[in-house]
Amino acid sequence: MTPAQIKSKFRREGKTFTDWAAQHGYTRNQVYRVLNGTDKAHYGKAHDIAVKLGMKSAEPMEA
Repeated sequence: MTPAQIKSKFRREGKTFTDWAAQHGYTRNQVYRVLNGTDKAHYGKAHDIAVKLGMKSAEPMEA
């Protein structure tokens, strides 16, 4: 899913990214950095966030 699709889904469901971040052990800022493309989410916490939000596959990509 794209960041716009994720944001739309959260709006439809009445969820906030702040609540989602707290439930999953991340800061709100970390989540927004991934959604807005500041963190590319290639590895680490940013990658975990992207996977949990549905932006990326958990499977590593082949070179």
